[in-house]
Amino acid sequence: MKLVPAALFGLLFGLGLALSGMADPARVLGFLDVAGAWDPGLAFVMAAAVSTAAPLFALAGRRYGIAASAPATRMDFRLIGGAAIFGIGWGLAGICPGPALVDLALAPWRLLPFLGAMILGLLLARR
Repeated sequence: MKLVPAALFGLLFGLGLALSGMADPARVLGFLDVAGAWDPGLAFVMAAAVSTAAPLFALAGRRYGIAASAPATRMDFRLIGGAAIFGIGWGLAGICPGPALVDLALAPWRLLPFLGAMILGLLLARR
């Protein structure tokens, strides 16, 4: 029964990404181009998302006794290396997993290089 609310919230998230233009790699790359033609749109979208989500997470935490915390993990080479590779890939392509799902519905042909790299990364991570 938890699948229906999760699907609805996922659809809402994807709709928000699509309407805000944040599924467009050019907008994301414009945000990352701080030395050139910087586009602050992503910062405004993130600020709106955090200011909306933070009180709701706090409310859900009090109502359902859920503690919002980061997973307990130690900082090691695999974590830092994986984060660096993810960040470099995101910066080069302008696509990360959330917007990639939106693009899968809107423009699947743009995703072929991303999907190939993601699958290769998943296979390498298993080794």
